[in-house]
Amino acid sequence: MRKSLWTVLALALVVTLGVSGCATKTYVADQVGAATKATDTKIGEVQKQVEANQMDISNLKKSDQAQNEQIAKLSDTAKEALARAMEAKKLAKGAVLYEVTLSDDAVKFAFNKAELSAETKAALDAFAAKVKEQSKAGKGIYIEIQGHTDGIGSEGYNLGLGQRRAETVMRYLSMQAGIPLHAMNAISYGKFKPVVDNKTAEGRAKNRRVTLVVLE
Repeated sequence: MRKSLWTVLALALVVTLGVSGCATKTYVADQVGAATKATDTKIGEVQKQVEANQMDISNLKKSDQAQNEQIAKLSDTAKEALARAMEAKKLAKGAVLYEVTLSDDAVKFAFNKAELSAETKAALDAFAAKVKEQSKAGKGIYIEIQGHTDGIGSEGYNLGLGQRRAETVMRYLSMQAGIPLHAMNAISYGKFKPVVDNKTAEGRAKNRRVTLVVLE
């Protein structure tokens, strides 16, 4: 009788261990499966992120290429204005929108003068109106005002004259047209950037000019 009892207990123990072993294997398998699934999910997320980053990089390259092509079309002084404004962290987008030069017969500066004619003021009023419309449209406008002279006189004197012309324009745009001073900067190139030869009176008149470079 006692032998039979021990036999039954032994069989029960074997069955229990077998069931426990199966349960343990199932639990482990479930855990491994869950971990594998989580890992696969993470890998998938990482792959998506990598693909998104690659797309961003590709778009940036295309954007840089388009920007470089645009910059290549700019005048030397506009490129220099862009570089200065970017270095000073004045721009949101780092782009030149357009240039306006006051130098033709209607708005040219008289020899050795920095005063604005009535025609020049009218041209500046029209310019300011356009800038204000762009500002209302959400563009962060920044203007570099560049003063130029003809080739007569010393380098130092002409640098000063060019600066006076640029600052006269900036003062008018601020006081009469309401463009804030922090959105502008005035510099002088003096006689170093002529657009035509200084040998004739007509050429010298064209070189006595102010250029407004509008950046964003």
